[in-house]
Amino acid sequence: MCGINGIFHLQNQKKVDERLLLRMRDSLEHRGPDDKGVFIDKNIGLGHRRLSIIDLTIAGHQPYISEDGRYIMVYNGEIYNYKYFYNELKNNGLTIKNTSDTEVLMKLFQLHGLKMLNKLNGIFAFAIWDKLEKKLTLARDRMGVKPLYYSLHNESLYFASEQKALFTAGVPLKIATDGLEEYIFNRFVAGENTLYQNVNKVLPGHSLTIHQNGNKEILKWWDLKTEIQNQDQIKKPIEWFQETFNDSVNLRMVSDVPVGVLLSGGLDSSSILASLHDQKYQKIQTFNMGFEEAEHNESHLAKSLASKFDYEFHTMQLKDENLYENLIKATYYQDEPIVHLSEPHILALSKMAKPKVKVLLSGEGADELMGGYVRYKTLKYPSLLNAISMISNFELFNNKPRLEKLGRYSQINTNSDLVIFNGSNIYPNDIAKNFGIKNPPINEYRMKIFEEAKSIYPNNLRRQALYFDQHTYLCSLLDRNDRCTMGESIECREPFLDPRLIIGLGSLEDKWLFSGKKWKFILKKSMEKKLPQEILNFKKVGLSAPWGKYMVSSDAFKEEIELFAKSDLFQMPYFNHINIQKLISNLQKGDMRMTQYVMPLFMMHIWMRTYTSKF
Repeated sequence: MCGINGIFHLQNQKKVDERLLLRMRDSLEHRGPDDKGVFIDKNIGLGHRRLSIIDLTIAGHQPYISEDGRYIMVYNGEIYNYKYFYNELKNNGLTIKNTSDTEVLMKLFQLHGLKMLNKLNGIFAFAIWDKLEKKLTLARDRMGVKPLYYSLHNESLYFASEQKALFTAGVPLKIATDGLEEYIFNRFVAGENTLYQNVNKVLPGHSLTIHQNGNKEILKWWDLKTEIQNQDQIKKPIEWFQETFNDSVNLRMVSDVPVGVLLSGGLDSSSILASLHDQKYQKIQTFNMGFEEAEHNESHLAKSLASKFDYEFHTMQLKDENLYENLIKATYYQDEPIVHLSEPHILALSKMAKPKVKVLLSGEGADELMGGYVRYKTLKYPSLLNAISMISNFELFNNKPRLEKLGRYSQINTNSDLVIFNGSNIYPNDIAKNFGIKNPPINEYRMKIFEEAKSIYPNNLRRQALYFDQHTYLCSLLDRNDRCTMGESIECREPFLDPRLIIGLGSLEDKWLFSGKKWKFILKKSMEKKLPQEILNFKKVGLSAPWGKYMVSSDAFKEEIELFAKSDLFQMPYFNHINIQKLISNLQKGDMRMTQYVMPLFMMHIWMRTYTSKF
């Protein structure tokens, strides 16, 4: 919905520099091109860029000031159930003067303080300044759909929706050693840390309050473990899922602007479209990324389904110069090196969708909630991995990518690492062999989440992996979605991530997730009469792309590959053992196994060359 930022000087005699606050704010213009606002009161300053989605009038202008003048808020997101609170607010003597969810959020805070957070069904990141108690509160939604970063620098707190605003304000851009380690071994930095020194996230389901005297209070206001353990038994899971999922989709259609669907042709996004059709929504626009390569393409399925439901279908392909240009843009919007390799595609899809819609629904979260990744299957019988590790050196694995990857994965010998590295493309032994980097990161946050997962699902590695991914890998995917769609001023919403679904699915027996050939049993069972068999049974593709092929055959990348081979990246102590010339040469000779080693380094090179130079 928006971009937010702020400066809070803990030295109360120091005044906020308006020009600096505005530069921070306007570095987020892509997140909110429709309106802008600023609030400054001596040592506190708040900025806001607005993407108007609910109540398009001036009533939604921010920073938003409470009627009594005590609280000032900047808010990014949507409270889908905001109208549900009208009676409660009126019964407590609070009048509703407009139709924005911003007003409801403020009045709920006035009424309940942070206790109101558990009442909300939505995606949000907000900051509220308490003029009376001289304290600033930052809060973030349960799953971290909306980003929120902060830095304590020179006795001042800086916060923003994206790191670039912090760097614009003068927070130093310095790589954190432990962040670099996580990037190489785990693909992204999990928890409250980031790739940068002294730049942190407010964790999903958490709030941070900082007082004028510098005291900090961190509150975990939503705890998935506790919620799962307290969930009543769901007696009719199929009926419960269908009803809750439809209601979630319906809630996420709350909008005063057009809403579309990111339609891959896979089960998850197709289920969203089927729910919209069941609920009689009309004139839905769908947007799809196609690929020339049949093994990556689901476009024909998406087109067929949109036609079946009489919804408008739009598709495109991204390659060569367009792919390269979107890679550079996506790196800027992401603020960190690209890790999922689909960022340019989502950015391009968002640009295609922009003239027609302002909100997109996405199927993110279904895999992590219901066991949709093939990689989870390795955890069904972990003892078999020992046998595989003994034969994995045989050449028969080399020409079969999944078996080759399984062979490398089987070298891991602890349950914790089997879960922690389950979402990685390369593993500690691979990194030691090919990069000369032999010490994995401490992974303190990841170990904490793994221990939580073990306590809920003892002796069940599959369920542990799901819970683990919900707190790590999924957070990275959601950040990708937010950055890429908001890069083109579009909001992304994820119906599978309704808290009722997250908690309820977490409480179900294994059979509702892991039955059937491809798992996600409860979703397939719920959709078996609503979706065609070719979608229900199609081999999972996801938004993947043949990057190895692009790197060696596309003219658009040739010059960049030459720069990459000579990159300053390999002068850094952490990377100076890597023989990048050899890795590139093997890839150019047709060894596509090198793609998984080359790509994280290539994306970091792109980030260093095009992003860091801006600050």
